[in-house]
Amino acid sequence: MKAEKVLIVDDDDLMREFLKETIERAGMETIAVPSGQKALEVVKKQTVDLIITDMQMPRMSGLDLIKKVKETSPKTLIVVITAFGSIDNAVEAMAAGAFHYLLKPFTPDALEAIIQKANEQYKLIKENDYLKESIGESETQVVGNSPVIKEILETVDRVAQSNASVFIHGESGTGKEIIAHTIHQKSVRSEHPFIKVNCAAIPETLIESEFFGHEKGSFTGATARRLGRFELANQGSLLLDEISEIPPPLQAKLLPVTQEKEFERVGVKKPIKVAVPLISTSNRDIDELVSKKIMREDLFYRLNVVPIYIPPLRERIEDIQPLCESFIQTLCATNNRKIKTLTPEALEKLENYLWPGNVRELQNIIERAIVSMDPLDLQIKANDLYITTSKLPEPTPQERQLLRGMTLNELEKKLIVETLHTHGKNAEEAARSLGITETILKSKLREYDLDA
Repeated sequence: MKAEKVLIVDDDDLMREFLKETIERAGMETIAVPSGQKALEVVKKQTVDLIITDMQMPRMSGLDLIKKVKETSPKTLIVVITAFGSIDNAVEAMAAGAFHYLLKPFTPDALEAIIQKANEQYKLIKENDYLKESIGESETQVVGNSPVIKEILETVDRVAQSNASVFIHGESGTGKEIIAHTIHQKSVRSEHPFIKVNCAAIPETLIESEFFGHEKGSFTGATARRLGRFELANQGSLLLDEISEIPPPLQAKLLPVTQEKEFERVGVKKPIKVAVPLISTSNRDIDELVSKKIMREDLFYRLNVVPIYIPPLRERIEDIQPLCESFIQTLCATNNRKIKTLTPEALEKLENYLWPGNVRELQNIIERAIVSMDPLDLQIKANDLYITTSKLPEPTPQERQLLRGMTLNELEKKLIVETLHTHGKNAEEAARSLGITETILKSKLREYDLDA
């Protein structure tokens, strides 16, 4: 990841040509203008990553240009060129927001060294922008004693040493994202970014831009260049969370990057190469989605090189106790409570519950108990756990007769229809009641040809 477009501002024709040749040899696109006024016109129309400007120019000085640019584009990197006698001006320019300065005369090597520093700063800025967007999305370690968790961790250790694509599937709340993050942490790429994109939470019209980025002016609202998640994840790892929620036409645009490791930003026909292993997740039956052509078969096979299935919590009861102990340690510290323990009766209550929300639900119940109980009490008792029932109710004879002979898809369709009816066809409320996202609900409505 480096600066791509450099704006050169100098009223000296020979200096402009020298700067242009040196920078283009470094593999960057240049725009060269003779004045500050022309530079401002360029900045208003398109994104530039780096500006190299002379200090002493007629009508508008380099210092004035810096101040004008920083008003509208504060993150644009600016390098000033100044004569030895104008070192005080260089210091003033740095105070106004310039990234660095060059003293005349200078060699091509000196200029290339400054460009390298600018590229390093540019990379830090872009990664920091992403991290600010993702703040609050914390990770934790994989916890569990069950044979299946131990087997998953062995697979994680093996796959982390490769560049193979990984497909993690399982119900919502089972810990798919934590497994993905563990793969990254154990890989040789751990010093580089771990970038994720929640495919279920992005509007269809913005998915391509989120993946591949866009150029300034490429569509309404594109007021500046934006790097996509693939570019941000270069040399690191990219998590495509709930990949099955991407509409098939957009899935086709993922094919080149999964195979050729290159893509084009929205609004520019210039291939960008990346080195980034893909980790994908889904909480749906992928085989069924592929058979119904909701997910492209060719894309699935490219992403499913190493499959990892995480069973629901109700199928690995032995993991409940170590998970609770880990949550109690973390959540007591977070909520300023003394460390507590579970009574045997409380643990039994947790182990008898069916956990439709899996590990995420368990964490929420433990946290609710910790913040709701007496802070001086050091034991979490059964009545501190807000669980309404531990077993599914037995169906009535009429319900058994109704359900007999129905396929799983028919049951799911019936549940969706009844839930929508209960909530007056309010998709948001119905999705919340079903424990899925609104995007997933709408996808299922299309799958079953139902009206919202």
